[in-house]
Amino acid sequence: MDKRAKIYVAGHHGMVGSAIWRKLQGHGYENLLGRMHQELDLCNQAQVEEFFTHEKPEYVFLAAAHVGGILANDTYRADFISQNLAIQTNVVRAAYKHDVKRLLFLGSSCIYPRECPQPIKEEYLLSGPLEKTNEPYAVAKIAGLKMCESYNRQYGAEYFAVMPTNLYGPNDNFDLETSHVLPALIRKFVEAKKTSAKVVKVWGTGNVKREFLHVYDAAEACIHLMSSDSREIEGVIGGGVAADYMCHINVGTGQDVTIAELVDIIKAEVGYLGCVEYDRSKPDGTPRKLLEVGRMSALGWDSRIPLREGIRQTVDWYLSEGGST
Repeated sequence: MDKRAKIYVAGHHGMVGSAIWRKLQGHGYENLLGRMHQELDLCNQAQVEEFFTHEKPEYVFLAAAHVGGILANDTYRADFISQNLAIQTNVVRAAYKHDVKRLLFLGSSCIYPRECPQPIKEEYLLSGPLEKTNEPYAVAKIAGLKMCESYNRQYGAEYFAVMPTNLYGPNDNFDLETSHVLPALIRKFVEAKKTSAKVVKVWGTGNVKREFLHVYDAAEACIHLMSSDSREIEGVIGGGVAADYMCHINVGTGQDVTIAELVDIIKAEVGYLGCVEYDRSKPDGTPRKLLEVGRMSALGWDSRIPLREGIRQTVDWYLSEGGST
């Protein structure tokens, strides 16, 4: 990407979008476009069309989405599928209509089957049933991926779908009803330490495994992919951008931990001295989600921030913000 190119970061105030924005600035990109929801409702087709007509961005990072953890996904199922489908459809269609050079769609590792072979390769998509608790969100993300693939195949577009593992870091959502597991645990342990609570309750058995990627690493991966040479990408993904199953690329660390191990790390970094109790009546979700990340590695990118260091940074950020949601 030319340093002077006009780049639109959809969702630039969210966790991933804000990280991409900061990293772009750090790499010398200054012609950045961002709009708050009050200024541009991405679910509104007319507003999206007007924005692209007026601004004419050359590159698009589609990081805007309606997201949440197990409780939110399972409770607000209609919202998760309808809002994400609308956002994706409006932005991808407008990007093609207005000759955007490249678009990067941010997906999720939940697109893969619940009982998926490990580590998860890109070609395992649609090879089995999805995890029921977040199925509507996963279906929406699969649709976004297939939109990118279809525009590539039919029109020769260069739209990429990045499937990151579980992300965490600054600007995460720490609301206990809508957040993912890592920020929820940070908030629980911080509050327990403040109130001298004797026990912290954690959902599930603690036995399931998860892979976690710092959002700054994810942002660097997105920029690296968007800046890579087309021939290099074609060589790595095997058959070109338009090939079946090959418009999307996994992004992760290639390492996972059990929830119990994650709990121990967060507990230590917060400095909580009480006990942990696992509520086995609550769902665990997918048994394991470890991504095969060979393609990004072959393109010259690997994660750099170790989990314990990333958690320490995130705890410090959360405390600096006053422990807000």
